[in-house]
Amino acid sequence: MQVPADRLIAEVARYLKERVPEVKPPEWAAYVKTGAHKERVPEDPDWWYYRCASILRKLYVRETPVGIERLRTAYGGRKNYGVAPEHFVKGSSSVIRKALQQLEKAGLVVKVKGKGRTLSPKGRSLLDKMANKIMRELARENKELEKYLK
Repeated sequence: MQVPADRLIAEVARYLKERVPEVKPPEWAAYVKTGAHKERVPEDPDWWYYRCASILRKLYVRETPVGIERLRTAYGGRKNYGVAPEHFVKGSSSVIRKALQQLEKAGLVVKVKGKGRTLSPKGRSLLDKMANKIMRELARENKELEKYLK
């Protein structure tokens, strides 16, 4: 999958919002920060779909099962302690857990006992189709990329 991550995540987020009824923000999502290192809640009202799409991409790229703690580390950041030095803080486990549960219910993710979660064949197929669609759009925009479509 050699497409820009931001375009893939945006496309998958749009797909999840429009076509996957199991994936929807919990009622508390409008009031929660995505981690202790953040100062405010996300400004984008569709941030839940983008986080779910980002998790799907991380599972696709990784290929081996991933646990919640690994994802917490991936979505963490530096916390501002005022005059004290900044330190790394992990992201919210609740947001990641609920997103994975919804993706699992939608059939896009499967649980591997004792190891974490990985993409299901349905989830891998979805990301392959989206990446292919984006690659074709990029080829239409830039004629030099057409040779990679054959």
